[in-house]
Amino acid sequence: MIKKEARQRIEKLKKLIEHHRYLYHVLDRQEISEAALDSLKKELFNLEQEFPELITSDSPTQRIGGKPLEKFKKVRHSQPMLSFNDAFSKEDMEDWLERISKLLIPEERKKIDFFCELKIDGLAIELIYEKGIFKIGSTRGNGILGEDITQNLKTIEAIPLRLREKEDLTEKSKKIDLNRLQATIITRGEVFISKKEFEKLNKEQGKKGLAKYANPRNVAAGSIRQLNPKITAKRRLDSYAYDLISDLGQKTHQEEHEILKTLGLKTNPYNKFCKNLAEVFEFHKSWQQKRERLPYEIDGIVVIVNSNKIFGKLGVVGKAPRGAIAFKFALKQATTIVEDIKIQVGRTGALTPVAYLNPVQVGGVTISRATLHNENEIKRLDVKIGDTVIVGRAGDVIPDIIKVLPELRTGKEKTFKMPKFCPICGSKIIKLEREVLARCPNTRCFAKQRRYFHHFVSKGAFNVIGLGPKIIDKLIEEGLVSDPADIFQLKEGDIIPLERFAEKSAKNLIESIQSRKKITLARFIYALGIRNVGEETALDLAEIFGSLEKIKKASLEDLQKIRDIGPVVAKSIYEWFQQKRNTELLDKLRKFGVEIESLKIKAKSLKLKGLTFVLTGSLEIMAREEAKERIRELGGEISESVSKKTNYVIVGKEPGSKFNIAKKLKVKTIEEREFLNMLH
Repeated sequence: MIKKEARQRIEKLKKLIEHHRYLYHVLDRQEISEAALDSLKKELFNLEQEFPELITSDSPTQRIGGKPLEKFKKVRHSQPMLSFNDAFSKEDMEDWLERISKLLIPEERKKIDFFCELKIDGLAIELIYEKGIFKIGSTRGNGILGEDITQNLKTIEAIPLRLREKEDLTEKSKKIDLNRLQATIITRGEVFISKKEFEKLNKEQGKKGLAKYANPRNVAAGSIRQLNPKITAKRRLDSYAYDLISDLGQKTHQEEHEILKTLGLKTNPYNKFCKNLAEVFEFHKSWQQKRERLPYEIDGIVVIVNSNKIFGKLGVVGKAPRGAIAFKFALKQATTIVEDIKIQVGRTGALTPVAYLNPVQVGGVTISRATLHNENEIKRLDVKIGDTVIVGRAGDVIPDIIKVLPELRTGKEKTFKMPKFCPICGSKIIKLEREVLARCPNTRCFAKQRRYFHHFVSKGAFNVIGLGPKIIDKLIEEGLVSDPADIFQLKEGDIIPLERFAEKSAKNLIESIQSRKKITLARFIYALGIRNVGEETALDLAEIFGSLEKIKKASLEDLQKIRDIGPVVAKSIYEWFQQKRNTELLDKLRKFGVEIESLKIKAKSLKLKGLTFVLTGSLEIMAREEAKERIRELGGEISESVSKKTNYVIVGKEPGSKFNIAKKLKVKTIEEREFLNMLH
């Protein structure tokens, strides 16, 4: 076959394969067998291998291909990808309609009707088509910036690589202005995994002896963010389109769905026009009863004002459009026991009570925290420490306590009282007359708390990989941790609801935290963040006392006797161990499984005994921590500052001010290789 004939054959094969994709995924019809369709795809593949210059990005053979990515690129959305506010009852829906009606003139109020969609438990995506060809696919991200997941989305058969052409459109669609088909067309939708594929995936996990995935939503989110598209392809994801950003003449949201389907995008056949709230309620009730029959998970319906003109006029409040709302099904619930109630201080100083729960499975994930919002909520629920409670999750949000079961009380339950002083900085709590939230007035309080957490998990301390400042800040803000010990009690289900956390990343973080429960005494002391106690002082304390219990019992005089620990440092150490909240932290760490390893000092040779070293700049051959350990093993000492007593300053790449001080004080400086020679 010559190249011209191959090009013609390839174009026909691509069009025919796309036609059968459209029939199967969009119209739910099948005219040829899967085996026959596979044969067409095989012929196309063979021709493209023979004439590789004829391969185009919209070819069905290009759904899976390319090398794994190193990272995802950022994509800026042309319009923000918004989320929806939630409603859980008819009253919530009636209140919503009343609120938005007040923003409209009487003639507009009479025209309000709705388009209802099944709210699939998946991951929101945006698709950009240039001249009909799929170019860029991205995640929601923060609503403004998403991640480019084009290669992964190409593996999903339900997403067309090329929009349908004018000659393929039906008579009905000619009523719609499709003259802009050659321009940029932007659509949005949902990616999800079916119950069947989810079960199949979990069976495979079981056969491999691996932990099973908790729920389909997180599998979909984790799958679509794989750097290797071949892994995404194996998950057999599905997708529905639900929004058309480009103006193709649509007047209503219902028309948008008709256009999306006409263009070859898969839309949900169960979505429905409802002329009033009564029909919305009937639609909601019907699918709450039938949801188990669906091949995928849903957690409610999305109710949208059908008129695009009215929808646009209603505008946006926060990150949600006023003209749409998520009408959720009943919360997924479970019972458990409130083991404690603690106060979390947020970024604005707001005090939020958080219930610490006996871990329980809710909606497919294990949770151990629930927000109590404020003091009024505690009084309304009449919740006490030790109570048996019903907890619930609505979608992927931090759980709430729904109800207390007072019938199960034993008399040992304790009433919780809001503190008068901030648990972080000790400032007197204030509560304005019209506010429900109590606040800490100290503007540096939250900053102090977060710095302590950052230090606790830092490289020289517990060295928890993956637990960076942004995640710590989010854990604090959501009330999931109130002190560093709480980190070791976190469950996957506590972390998954946080933004950007899929099941796999939550699992990895929990494993990383649990792997750091064993720690040397020196690192442990340093992690405590005692004022004026750096790594070297922590090591001195560990070597001299040998155990945490002995340090706790040490008197001020005992501490002052230690070389290089003066009165100020000794006082900091002594007072830290006298404070009740600090001893409670130590007890919690022990209770949560933190184990202090005995100090191991190798003493094969003491050739560096009596010598003091200072390190500055980055080393190339040996890590700084390793260099410090080798010096200690050979009897040498490390100092963080240069003085006349310093014997050597080891100079790495891009040295800091210590190098200049060494030259000024005429302290001997050596490069890394010279230092390594000293070790042998």
